[in-house]
Amino acid sequence: MLSVEKHDRFDGVYWVCSEDEKILATKSLDRGFRVYGERLFRIGDEEYREWIPYRSKLAAAILSGIKEIGIRSGSRVLYLGVASGTTASHVSDIIGEKGMLYGVDFAPMVLAQFKRNVADRRKNVVAIYADARFPTTYKSIVGQVDFVYCDIAQPEQAKILAENARLMLKDEGLAMIAIKARSIDSVEEPSKVYKQEIAVLESKGLAVLEKVDLGKYEQDHIMVLARYSSRRQK
Repeated sequence: MLSVEKHDRFDGVYWVCSEDEKILATKSLDRGFRVYGERLFRIGDEEYREWIPYRSKLAAAILSGIKEIGIRSGSRVLYLGVASGTTASHVSDIIGEKGMLYGVDFAPMVLAQFKRNVADRRKNVVAIYADARFPTTYKSIVGQVDFVYCDIAQPEQAKILAENARLMLKDEGLAMIAIKARSIDSVEEPSKVYKQEIAVLESKGLAVLEKVDLGKYEQDHIMVLARYSSRRQK
C-alpha cells in the first residue's frame, strides 16, 4: 500500500512511501509520461514521479542534506546546462503552471531530446539553444528570474554562473551550482578546486549559504547554494 508525504522543507517535493521504501518524488505535470525511465505512482487523484538521485544532482543534494533549494511554486528559473531535461522536468513539476523554466544548452542532440520530452510537453518550460558563456545572447528571452541553476561541464563554471546571475537574477535571488572538480582540473585535489570556485563566486557578488558533498551519488562533486547581490561584487 502506497502513501505520500510532503517533504518537511521543500515546497512541491514529496516522499512516496511503501512498507519497505521511501522514494523522493515530485507531482507530475505530464501524467503518464516518463522523461528518463523513472517510476510513476498513482496515489488518489494524483501521479507522482520518482526523483532518482543518481540521475539528478538536485535530488542528490536533497538526499545529502541541503537545507534550501531555492525553488517553489511560481518561481522563474534559469537552468544552465539543461541537457536532456532529467532534473529540469522535476523543477518544472515543482514550480507548477504559474512558474517558468528557461533551459539553456549548447549540445544540439541533448537539447533536441529536452525539447521533445520536456519543453514541447509542458507549458512552463522553454528550450534555448545557446552557450551559457554568452548570456547576452538569450537575456532578452529570459528576462529577470528568481533562481539560477548551473550544471555545466566547463572549466570556468563559477564565472559563468556569476555572469548569468549579474544579468538576469533578481537582487538577493538564489543560485545553485554543481561544482564538478574533474571538469575544472583533472589533476588538482577536488577540495582545492572547490575552494577556488567558491572564491570566484564570492568575488562576484554571490554569498555562499550552503555547500554539500554529493559523493554518495556523484564522485568529486559538491552542490553550492548562494545568494546574489550586486552590492557585494569586488
